[in-house]
Amino acid sequence: MKHVLVLGAGLVARPLVRYLLDQGNIRLTIADIVITKAEKMIDGHPHGQAINLDVNDQNALKRTVRQADIVVSLLPWTFHIKVARMCLQQNKNLVTASYVKPEMKALDREVKAKNLIFLNEIGVDPGIDHMAAMKIIDEVKSKGGKVLSFHSYCGGLPALDSNNNPFGYKFSWSPSGVMLAALNDGRYLQDGKEVYIPSEQLFEHYWLVDIPGAGTFEAYVNRDALPYIDLYKIPEVKTMYRGTLRNISHCESWNYFKKLGLFDRERIFDFRKESPAEVLSGLLHIKETDLANGIAQFLKIPSYSLSIKKMEWIGLFSEQTLPLTKGTAFDMFAYLLQTRLVYRKGERDLLVQHHEFIAEYGDASREKITSTMVDLGIPNGDSSMSRTVSLPVAIATKHILNGTIRLSGVHIPVLPEIYNPVLNDLKAMNIELIEVRQKLA
Repeated sequence: MKHVLVLGAGLVARPLVRYLLDQGNIRLTIADIVITKAEKMIDGHPHGQAINLDVNDQNALKRTVRQADIVVSLLPWTFHIKVARMCLQQNKNLVTASYVKPEMKALDREVKAKNLIFLNEIGVDPGIDHMAAMKIIDEVKSKGGKVLSFHSYCGGLPALDSNNNPFGYKFSWSPSGVMLAALNDGRYLQDGKEVYIPSEQLFEHYWLVDIPGAGTFEAYVNRDALPYIDLYKIPEVKTMYRGTLRNISHCESWNYFKKLGLFDRERIFDFRKESPAEVLSGLLHIKETDLANGIAQFLKIPSYSLSIKKMEWIGLFSEQTLPLTKGTAFDMFAYLLQTRLVYRKGERDLLVQHHEFIAEYGDASREKITSTMVDLGIPNGDSSMSRTVSLPVAIATKHILNGTIRLSGVHIPVLPEIYNPVLNDLKAMNIELIEVRQKLA
C-alpha cells in the first residue's frame, strides 16, 4: 500500500482524507498540532492514523516525512516552503492547494533533478479555475483560434437558505486569511490597458455580475491577473481579469471597515480592559457615548446606513470586553467575525466559479464561451468549500501515486496531463463547470 502523509487537519481536510482512505490501497497519516482534530477525521478507519506534529520541530517533521510516499500540505502557505525543503531532502513528492510563491518556484530545478513533482494551486481558486480555463483555451487553440478576453470569477458564500445575517457572508475558512486577502493590491488588463488598484481602493473598484443559476453578485479584483497571460499562454489577450464574488453591499461595508482602522496590525490594545466600543473610540478619537453617529460623520454616511447597522450587529459598538488578551484591531475584528459569521448545524454554503471568454477564429468569426459551476454544500455534511478545495488535491495525489501524472518539477495544473484526469474524476462526483457557447456577430 502507498503511504500518504497529510499535514493539517483544518476546515477543508475531511473530504480529502475520506476520499484517499476510500481508495482501498492507500495508508494515510494525518498530522496536526491538535491531534483530536485529526483523530475525528480518521474516525477509526483501519488504513488511517492520526499523529501529533509541530511542523516547526525539524526532527519530528523529518521523521514523519521520511515514512511517506507522498506529502500533502494543507497547512497555511507560510509553512509550505519549510515542508517543500524537507520533501526535497527526503525525496518525496508534494501536493498543496496554495499559490506558488517565488521561494517555491525557485526549487523547480532541484525538484526536476530528483524527478519529483511539487504540484501546487490544485484546489478550487486556484485550482479548478486553472483546469477549466485551460481546457477551453486549449480547445480554442486546437481549432486555430485565439482568446481575446477572459474574465474569471469565484466566490464562496452562504447558500440562499443559509444566508441569514446582514453581512451576506459566513466563513468556511480562516477569517484572518480573508482579511489579509482584503489587503492585497489588484491588477488586470482591460482592452489592452493595465489597470492597477491599490489596496486602499480595492473595495471601491467593483461591478455587478450575473451568474447563471446563482444570481447577481459584486465582483472585485483578485490579486494580479497579468501573470496568468503567460501561465495560460495567451499573449494575444486584450482583457484579463480575475475577480472575487460577494453578495450585494459587501464591498461598500468592507471599504468602511478598512477606513475605520479595523485591519490595523500595529497598535496594541489590552482587550481585558478595553471593549470594542472603546477600541473604536480610541482609533477614531470619537466619544464612546455617541459612537454610531460619530462613525457615520467620520465616514460621511447617514447614521441609518446599512454599514452602520452591520457594525452594531457584529458587536463593534459593544461595551463588553472580549475573551482576548492583548492584540491589534485586526485581531479584535477577526475574533468578532469568526464568532458571528459562522455556519450553524444543518446550514450549507455555496461555491460559484464562472469564466467568460471571447474567442476569435481564422475566419474572423467570434464566439463567447461561458463556463459555470454552482456547487452547494451538504447539510450536516461537508461544505462545498472543503469539497472543491480538497478533492482536487486528493485526486491529483491519487494520480501521482498510480503514475497517471508523471511530470517533474514545480507545477500548477495548467497542463492536460494534470487537468484531464482530475477534471474527469471531479465530473464523476458532480463537480464540474457547465459550458455554453454563443456565436457573436
